[in-house]
Amino acid sequence: MNPLKDKHVVLGVTGSIAAYKAADLASKLVQAGAKVDVVLSENASRFVAPITFQGLTHRPVVTDLFDPQSELYIDHVALALRADVIIVAPATANVLAKLAAGMADDPLTATVLGSTAPLVVAPAMDVHMFDHPAVQENLARLRARNVTIIGPELGRLASGLMGTGRLVEPEVLVEHLRMLLGKNGDLKGKKVVVSAGGTQEPLDPVRMLTNRSSGKQGYAVAQAARDRGAAVTLVTAPTSLRDPVGVRVVRVTTALEMRDAMLAASEHAHIVIMAAAVADYRPTNAAQHKLKKTPDQTSSLELVKNPDIIAEVQGPFIKVGFAAETQDLIPNASAKLRAKGLHLIAANDVTATDAGFGTDTNRVVLIDRNGTVDQLPSLSKYEVGHRILDRVLAIAAMERHAG
Repeated sequence: MNPLKDKHVVLGVTGSIAAYKAADLASKLVQAGAKVDVVLSENASRFVAPITFQGLTHRPVVTDLFDPQSELYIDHVALALRADVIIVAPATANVLAKLAAGMADDPLTATVLGSTAPLVVAPAMDVHMFDHPAVQENLARLRARNVTIIGPELGRLASGLMGTGRLVEPEVLVEHLRMLLGKNGDLKGKKVVVSAGGTQEPLDPVRMLTNRSSGKQGYAVAQAARDRGAAVTLVTAPTSLRDPVGVRVVRVTTALEMRDAMLAASEHAHIVIMAAAVADYRPTNAAQHKLKKTPDQTSSLELVKNPDIIAEVQGPFIKVGFAAETQDLIPNASAKLRAKGLHLIAANDVTATDAGFGTDTNRVVLIDRNGTVDQLPSLSKYEVGHRILDRVLAIAAMERHAG
């Protein structure tokens, strides 16, 4: 269900110092399975040579509307007709003006004008240029035509100034394209709630009880659901991860906060997936000031049990849980599935080196109410998210048929 796989992406690169990031973008799109055709403006080729993009995409690079070696020489709308999406990154002030005016005097603008594919524009320029009324008017005209404008970001610019003008990072642009191409997917119109990360229970203003969860699997599930057209809410404990594009993010810290947020978010949900690692206990009373060492060799800590969030979250939705185990994986996960009233559980052995906390891959076992056990191979956590959603949709279909 990768929305970029086998899609034709036209990547327009114009004359900005940020053109070097377009090479990384082209590489990431190819890795995601897209067929990438690069259209390089004359000025862009002064920053990055065409051979760089040709080496990354394994496809010819278009630089001249009248190049006899280019397919555009015979049919100037060839790229336009086969494009599933066109992205201009970086987009200079000059190309924004040309696109807004509907010009077609170079390969890129001719391709844009001759295509009905969605157009995505990622501006990059100096802060004063970006703030100029003419640039802002051109952006407004493009937005009025349903062109997707991404960025620019605030940061340090090539001129040395700080301000808005930096090209959005390639991985973020890839996310935007996934979301755009997947908006009519098999979860369109569905509301999906996902929890992620490890909750933190304060002992005092300095220390806390927590766990090793990085939040990567929950975030990947949220991204996979978004890329299939779902409206996604991600309830997340503190992590170092960037917010997924196009996902509503609710930040919590403790188990009690996560319980309240999940109950609220799940009220009108179709699918609820609890990937968070919630602390089973919290200190009975958190100290208001930092606890000091004592001469005693031992110390005691009184704990109280946290609410069972996954059991409390109830509704007419499909509910999926996770089980992080170190032994007896399938029996323990199956018992949890029954006890929590789950439709499906994803169990993983967190002692494995290629699965569990902090890794980019996971090896999970999916178990449903019927006792069906599906042992997945080592996959990226994004792919695991899609496999879970595949099973959820199959369960939903069976329930409709039974009803």
